[in-house]
Amino acid sequence: MAEGARDSLKPVAALRGESAASRAERGSFHLMVGLLSAVAIVLLVAPTLIVLLVSFTSGLSLRFPPPGWSLRWYQALVTDSPDLWRAAALSVKVAAMATAISTVLAVAAALALARQPRLWARLLDSAFMSPLMLPTLALGLGLLVWFNVFGTGVSMVTLVIGHTAITTPYILRTTCASLSQIDAVLLESAKSLGAGPLFAFRTVTLPLVLPGIAAGAFIAFMMSFDNVAISLFLSDARSEVLPIRLWNIIESNLDVRAAAVSGVLIAVTTVLVVLMERVVGVSRHVR
Repeated sequence: MAEGARDSLKPVAALRGESAASRAERGSFHLMVGLLSAVAIVLLVAPTLIVLLVSFTSGLSLRFPPPGWSLRWYQALVTDSPDLWRAAALSVKVAAMATAISTVLAVAAALALARQPRLWARLLDSAFMSPLMLPTLALGLGLLVWFNVFGTGVSMVTLVIGHTAITTPYILRTTCASLSQIDAVLLESAKSLGAGPLFAFRTVTLPLVLPGIAAGAFIAFMMSFDNVAISLFLSDARSEVLPIRLWNIIESNLDVRAAAVSGVLIAVTTVLVVLMERVVGVSRHVR
């Protein structure tokens, strides 16, 4: 009888041991994932924090840790940085023009490619998304060679074209994602009620996909404003955008104004991201 009881307890003990082992394995897995996530967060956040701290330095050059604390370099941005203001205004102009052109092209392409299962549609979609698959330096060099083959050289126009090439895929992807969530019955109902393609697009499709377009346009604008590689190859002396200007002043004399500009951009970008998330829900359209 006692032997039978001991035999019946063996599976229970084995299950308990297996449960403890599985809990230990699951705990070690979560611990490892947590440590790797912490390391990734530190690697991503630490450079931003260092730039912010350096922007408040009282020294005359970029150095970490700062020898003292001061707002002198933020004051210098306001009182003694006309070159940076001109470059920032040009960056906003280029980004706005590229985003506007990209929005028109991407929305038109999305209307043609969304829910289209044919091979040509998939090939065209891959062609539109190809700028994201190439290194931006290679893309910038290729565009420069292409423009030189046609004898156009580099100018403001080529700069906008280059930025349009790298911003269109973002708007295309978010717009296609929004179009795929529209119930086809709504469009069929509009057609059955006599609505033409343009009227149906303006009254049914556009209001439904507008948040996706806005999310893609916001991402495209930020990518264009912050782009270095394309601007490095396709801009001339008269079209020096802000990233290139910052590159030059850091390369020449480690100007601390670059850190102050970065601090302003970090603050503005954070505010814009929060506002766009509240208004259109950017994260819902880029998953």
